[in-house]
Amino acid sequence: MNPRVLILCGGLSHERDVSLSSGHRVAGFLEESGQWTVDVHDVDSTLVDYLTDPATRPDVVWPLLHGSYGEDGSIRDVLEMLDLPYIGSRAKASTLAWNKPVAKNIVRKIGRVHTPHSVTLPQDVFRELGVQSIIRLVVDALGLPLIVKPHKGGSALGCTVVREAEQMPQALVDCFAYGDTALIEHFVEGTEVSVSILDTGDEIIALPPIEISTPSGVYDYSERYTPGATEFIVPARLDEETLERVKEDALSAYQVLGLRDIARMDFIVDLDGVPQFMEANVTPGMTDVSILPREAVAAGFNLSELYSRMVRAVLDEHRNVPHEVTSR
Repeated sequence: MNPRVLILCGGLSHERDVSLSSGHRVAGFLEESGQWTVDVHDVDSTLVDYLTDPATRPDVVWPLLHGSYGEDGSIRDVLEMLDLPYIGSRAKASTLAWNKPVAKNIVRKIGRVHTPHSVTLPQDVFRELGVQSIIRLVVDALGLPLIVKPHKGGSALGCTVVREAEQMPQALVDCFAYGDTALIEHFVEGTEVSVSILDTGDEIIALPPIEISTPSGVYDYSERYTPGATEFIVPARLDEETLERVKEDALSAYQVLGLRDIARMDFIVDLDGVPQFMEANVTPGMTDVSILPREAVAAGFNLSELYSRMVRAVLDEHRNVPHEVTSR
């Protein structure tokens, strides 16, 4: 009998629909290979029983949950308590990468990898010290333009570019709809680039950097998941030296954050040609319009074979996961 692979997707985050699309897309490619018995399961009250029942317990789990506990390490803690091998970063590393300001600070310590200056402020600070007073301080300290985003989260939900101070109050309202803490960052003008990292068992690969060109200049939620709304150019229209620099910086960030198996690193190459690290994604989108599959195809991979290699690598490693339940 073929090994059982369970795809976890869905959940209750704002990115549920994206997760379902990612999950079913990956399941289809794995089924196409003929090597696996593939199941897909939502995250609900039946999941733990499903994972512990000998009749349904999988040999390996591929979590494709986006947002909240899908990427903050929580579901991975559960899998580790159940001694189930899974594809993706460990719980503790996921927790660090999910928190954008923490990830930026860790990556900054590498020294050679740049990241924009920013401040992280909870909603209570604006309420207690006065919205206009804090806005003036932030604008004076970081300058304009700025980008306001939730300090945790994905798919650019709650993100707004602020080019004038008068736009800041509404940007904060939009941000706080998705979390109680804002990451306010100097907005970098330049070329938006993503680099996906894969561990195929034989090697850790940085896929070709992909350039993301949008009509608005901001890769927001609608432009991420609306076919045709965004132009993807792979490899990115950068000189060879800069392309290699982005790949090296992506690998450095991946390693210093302690990530594993699969991740995506987002950068903006500024007008001076310097890659600026923006964030790490431990569960990259795998839909038909997502970045990672596009990069993999451009690099010459067959997705059915590639995804099967990743599953096989985890099984061959015979991962026994020690109980390292994280607190958050």
